[in-house]
Parts: sequence; structure tokens; C-alpha cells
Amino acid sequence: MSNKMLEIRWHGRGGQGVVLASRFMASSAIRENLYFQAFPFFGPERLGAPVVAFTRISNEPINLHCAIEEPDVVVVLDPSLLGVVKVTQNLKASGTSVVNHAGIPQDLKNGTQRRVFAVDADRISREELGRVMPNTPMVGALVKAVGLIGLESVFSEFEEQFSQRFKPELIRQNLNAIRRAYEEVREV
Repeated sequence: MSNKMLEIRWHGRGGQGVVLASRFMASSAIRENLYFQAFPFFGPERLGAPVVAFTRISNEPINLHCAIEEPDVVVVLDPSLLGVVKVTQNLKASGTSVVNHAGIPQDLKNGTQRRVFAVDADRISREELGRVMPNTPMVGALVKAVGLIGLESVFSEFEEQFSQRFKPELIRQNLNAIRRAYEEVREV
């Protein structure tokens, strides 16, 4: 990464861990000696309502303090938003979408040079965590799609951040979910 800032916009629904995933991805960047920002966009959010969060990662200090208007990457945690919210609005023409989708969301390309990655994060989280919680698998898919942060840095950050809050079994389950999404994500 040379003098480049990666701007990521996250879309999901209240209760899916969108803000937590945004912050966790950003804090993993410090393990790669990168600078970061992560912040949510707050409105009248409630459980199940559309939520937006932002992440910036750079190899230089970040002096911007505003919402991301033209992201390099869009991450969609809830595929039902694809027909409701314009998730790719203002996504750079050469941008990347990483979508929690069991099928192939080809309509996200819209005739552009955009890269689109899909992974069934709902299935992975159900199988690994025993419930649908797509945030940690989507971090794994994003890491693979973007290639900016190493998977081991993500694992180390997760263990450090959550070892005091979660039991070891839940830590292991989340790390498995991250690894599986990293391995299973596919470019459309």
C-alpha cells in the first residue's frame, strides 16, 4: 500500500454487528502498522433497521473526519438490503463489493469494472456459532477480497479484544467462522 487510503462502507441491519465488524477490521490494521478510523452513521436505528458504518485504513495518518462518500469497498452483511438500499451508490467504478449472499449477486457489477465477492456468511455463522451472526465471517471475506491485512493479524486482534468478554469456545468458533469465510469467499 503506497500512499493510499482504503475507504470501506459497511451495510447491515441493527443487531448484526455492523459497527463492531467495522471497528474490529480497523483495529486489526494496527497489527500491520497501518492507521485506521472506524465510526457508525447514526440515525433512528433499531433492531432490524438498516445500519451504515465506515472504516478507513491508510499507511499515513488520516486527517479526514467525515462520512465516506465514495468508498473503495462496500461490505453488505444482509442480502435483503440489496433490493432496499442502494448499497453501491457512489462506489468507485473500480471498487469492490463483498456481499453475504448464498447465490451470485451479478447485478452489483452494473457493467462496471467492479469486483464482486460473495460468501454465505449466514450459513457459516449458523454452522460455526449456532446462530446467524454474519459480522465475523464477513471480516474474513473482506480480508481475502482486499488483501490489505493478514489473516493472522485479524486472529490475534480478535483474541486480544474479546478474550476477556467471551469464553474460549466462543473465541474458537468465531475464529473458525472468519477462516471459513476467508477460504469460501468467491469472486463473481
